[in-house]
This record gives sequence, C-alpha cells and structure tokens, in this order.
Amino acid sequence: MREIVFDTETTGLSFAGGDRLVEIGCVEMINRVETGRTFHAYYHPERNMPAEAQAVHGISEVFLSDKPKFAEAVDDLIAFLDDAPLVAHNAGFDFSFLNGELQRCGRPIVHVKRMVDTLQIARSRHPGAKHTLDALCSRFGIDRSHRVLHGALLDAQLLAQVYVELLGGRQIGLGLVSDVPIATTTQVAVRRPVTVRPPRQFRASEAELAAHAAFVAKLQDPLWGVAALE
Repeated sequence: MREIVFDTETTGLSFAGGDRLVEIGCVEMINRVETGRTFHAYYHPERNMPAEAQAVHGISEVFLSDKPKFAEAVDDLIAFLDDAPLVAHNAGFDFSFLNGELQRCGRPIVHVKRMVDTLQIARSRHPGAKHTLDALCSRFGIDRSHRVLHGALLDAQLLAQVYVELLGGRQIGLGLVSDVPIATTTQVAVRRPVTVRPPRQFRASEAELAAHAAFVAKLQDPLWGVAALE
C-alpha cells in the first residue's frame, strides 16, 4: 500500500483567516517502508510573513520572493500525491491549508477519507502523554538532534518513522496493533475459493513389492537375520 507522509509550513494558523501555505514536504512509503522518493516545495504566499510564524520555521519574505505561487506549481504536487492516503500530525490543520490552496486555484480538494492523523493514533495508544512530534521522537528513540527549526520535509521524514512506531514498529505485519486504524479508507477482504485436492496415495504397488522381495532374497547374511536368531 502506498502512503504519503506530509507536513506543511504556513504564514499562520488559519487559511480562512488569510494565512497561506509556504512549504510542503512529502515522503513516500510503500507498505510502511520509506522508498526514498520525496517531494519538497516552497511557495510564494502572496502576502507578508508574520514575525511569529518566521520564528517557528525560519522562512522569510525575502527567501520566498522568487518562489512560485502555489497555483503555478500545483501540478507537480498533485502528481506526486496521486490517490494515496495522506498521513500528517494533527492532520486537520495540514488538510485545511492543502485543500484551501487547491480550492483557491480551482483544483479538486483531497477527500477527508484519505486523511490519516498520527495525533489521533498517538492519543489512542498513549492517553495522557505528550503527543508533540518532539515528544513522540523521544518516546521512540528517533534522533531529532538536527531539528532546530520546523521544516516541512524534515518533519515529514521524522513523522514517517514515528508513524511506523505508532503502528507497532517493523512487526506490524504480526497483527499486534489490530486496534489501531491504519488508514481511513474502507477495505474489504475478498475470500478466494479454495480448490481441495484429493489425497495422494503413496502405497507401493504389487509390482514394487515383488521387486523388493526378490532383492531382499538375494542378500547374504543380512543383519536383521542375525538379530532374529539371537
């Protein structure tokens, strides 16, 4: 199964309030294993960058001044996402900006059924604990020493590791986490008809038994013969 783990950086907390998406980072996973394929892009927000937002991710207006607008570069993103489930931490936030940008430029939005929220999974598995990305990295022993500021691709790469751990680590195929929703799409298992073969007969034929008896009769002083005399 192909999934995309992604993260965004924005100018603020509300697309409806006028904030915009400025960075997106995506990591491709097949059967919960990273393939090495990633997608990373910066976008010109067509507005100013608030100081409080820049303090979080370090992205300035000057840096974004020569970057394309979302609508100008959206095709590459859509092609990479394709129809895969999208995994994010506090996914409602990232989806609101992704779908806001898509709708703003007249593109189909991503259906909520494709959303997988690692924050909800973490709360389900570890109620009462801290569920920030940093806290989850610490819980699972994931190195985040190179994470000084928020960055979409780096955070997506860390989240991909956290996601695997939340679903039971690399032993998820053993069914240890059957109570955890691993995707929001509905999948129905189809049982294929089983063909029952008749039992095979391995008994020696009459000809084989006769050949064996003739061979044994030619043996001189067989060990079993001595044992029988004793």
